[in-house]
Amino acid sequence: MLARVWSASLIGIDAVKVGVEVDVAGGLPGIVVVGLPGTEVQESKERVKTAIKNSGFAFPMRRIVINLSPADLRKEGPSFDLPISIGILAAAEQIQTETLDEYLFLGEVSLDGSLRPVAGVLAIAAAAKQLGISSLVVPADNVREAAVVKDLNVYGFKHLSEVGAFLNDSSGYIPAQIDLTIDPSEMQVAAPDLGDVKGQAHARRALEIAAAGGHNLIFVGPPGSGKTMLARRLSGIMPPLEFEEALEVTQIHSVAGLLKDKGSLIGDRPFRSPHHSASGAALVGGGTFPRPGEISLAHRGVLFLDELTEFRRDVLEFLRQPLEDGNVTISRTRQSVSFPARFTLVASTNPCPCGFYADTVQPCTCSPRAREQYWARLSGPLMDRIDLQVGVNRLKPEEITQQPTGEDSATVRARVQQARDRALFRFKETPLRCNAEMQSAHLRQWCKLDDATRSLLENAIRRLGLSVRASDRILKVARTIADLADDEALQVHHVAEAIQYRTIDRMQ
Repeated sequence: MLARVWSASLIGIDAVKVGVEVDVAGGLPGIVVVGLPGTEVQESKERVKTAIKNSGFAFPMRRIVINLSPADLRKEGPSFDLPISIGILAAAEQIQTETLDEYLFLGEVSLDGSLRPVAGVLAIAAAAKQLGISSLVVPADNVREAAVVKDLNVYGFKHLSEVGAFLNDSSGYIPAQIDLTIDPSEMQVAAPDLGDVKGQAHARRALEIAAAGGHNLIFVGPPGSGKTMLARRLSGIMPPLEFEEALEVTQIHSVAGLLKDKGSLIGDRPFRSPHHSASGAALVGGGTFPRPGEISLAHRGVLFLDELTEFRRDVLEFLRQPLEDGNVTISRTRQSVSFPARFTLVASTNPCPCGFYADTVQPCTCSPRAREQYWARLSGPLMDRIDLQVGVNRLKPEEITQQPTGEDSATVRARVQQARDRALFRFKETPLRCNAEMQSAHLRQWCKLDDATRSLLENAIRRLGLSVRASDRILKVARTIADLADDEALQVHHVAEAIQYRTIDRMQ
């Protein structure tokens, strides 16, 4: 007998519907899987056979041919275990087949028949409507993840025998339901408080501007000046994720297999901090079958690159496209995959190899040539994409011994939220979500300059040798400064402050 059940495969964070066709016919006993199955899918033959026997069903000792269509799409991962098991049972007439077309099956089976969670369930559930699916059958541990999607019936089971009983008689089974009215901000993980920072008023102001406008930021200063401490407090003053943003972030982490212990939604802004030895594939994603890298896992959050100049230059160059476009495209022979990567980059570095150039306490031992080679590790196009370049000085002795006097994260976050709300109202007819995403046409519309402001900007461009991209970044930062001040029009002091955040340009 021939039976067909539905499953799905992931391409990036997009899902493709896969038909699992099973034919049980005469011939020598054996299982053949066709349709470009990967290693895990080939190995599923033994898992499925043993699981069916240990779940109270009779495994058909006949020739079994399993076809995974479309045949030109590579099928990877253990999520096909459950649909293959159900297909074999349906073809062997041990379960009802009338309603199989209504369901999409995902899950790994253990040898005892228990169902294990798999990665990427949320991404597939989110695409269910486009795939023509109304009901999803998944392992119990994946239920909360899949049930986030509205208007989709999600059924979770712990054992293959339970799935068989459900298909034979679905009366009395109720789809899983979770409370979607919970504000993701209530789940927000507490970040280090900005109120614990001593001094560094200039750097604190830069953090506030970066959070309000989604601007990329780099701290430059000697060892021990607090660059890393400041950077780790950025996510705590950013606005909480909105529901749609939380869904995007959760989908990416679901595809990466990082949701098993995180409940249904990720409510906190991601903060990713890869080591400077990270490869290009680790940073942007990759592999034979591409998976998200650090920049995609930082989507809608913060990517912190500590000791930026210690990263390999070719690895840093991979950041140029994501910083500009908000996504990363990974091309392979068979397919091209895109992952979202709309993150705020925060970096830190020393001003020279020894770390003490322009330090007020310890003299620098580097030659001008050594400093030049040090900064040559960072390309001009990459630095152009960093809006805020901020010098961080060593604290004075009296600042070290005094108690912190700055505002705490909650107070700063309230101002940031007001500035973001102002920008969102301005962008209501566009897909933009923050000032850093503005393009040239938006700058002409919302960053108009009077004669005095234009003259100031022209002088800065001439003196610092700024590129067109760098001058646009100044306007974006000035727009955010104006939003924080609740000003509609850009004024001279807004642009003047934005120009001050080009420390590296002034050093060169």
